[in-house]
Amino acid sequence: MAAALDSATGRLLGTESFSTTAAGYAALLVWLQAFGEIERVGVESTGSWGAGLARHLRAEDVEVIEVDRPDRKARRFEGKSDPTDAVAAARAVLSGRATGAAKTRDGLVEAIRALEVVYHGAVKDRTRAINQFKALLVTAPEALRANLRPLAFSAQLARARRLGPVDDIVEAETRLALRELAGKIKFLDAQCDRLEARIGELTAQASPRWSASPASAPTSPPSCSPPPATTRTA
Repeated sequence: MAAALDSATGRLLGTESFSTTAAGYAALLVWLQAFGEIERVGVESTGSWGAGLARHLRAEDVEVIEVDRPDRKARRFEGKSDPTDAVAAARAVLSGRATGAAKTRDGLVEAIRALEVVYHGAVKDRTRAINQFKALLVTAPEALRANLRPLAFSAQLARARRLGPVDDIVEAETRLALRELAGKIKFLDAQCDRLEARIGELTAQASPRWSASPASAPTSPPSCSPPPATTRTA
């Protein structure tokens, strides 16, 4: 939902709804231009769901202002109204209450952010898979436990990926489960390594000074390196 105001008088010129697509953004711009020259546009959440619109407007040389979301307490009393929210956002820009520059969501910083979304997810998935592997091994049939228990964790994973079928149904399916988890952990290890390397390359490009001085380097993403060499499985 969008609202247009006369910058000289503050008069409401109109409200209209547009789809959050490239076609919708283009239609919004045409609609605004019909009222005259566009001075600036206020957009909510330019760092998340408003990023596409903000990016489109900046590409058209329109100044974009970050607008805070409507006060939730007030909305509980007054009720939700998209046109009212749009007008309030426009008035915040016109009055000068909203002056923050919109988040750009472009360049190396945005590229790194996109990779970190996947990286952090892979770290969590890997931790979950390791915990599942260890839990299964604790309750596995004794013959299977005896086969894997003396080994370091990395060796357990390597052997688990080579486990073959047996006649006993419980041990057979436990072997399959461990084999699947070991394969998943190996995949996630490789994914973490690739992403961590690429994030490091982009960070060095974005902040050469930080990359040249380890003492001033920003906090690196959580490590996805292999766990300690030994683990308790009893």
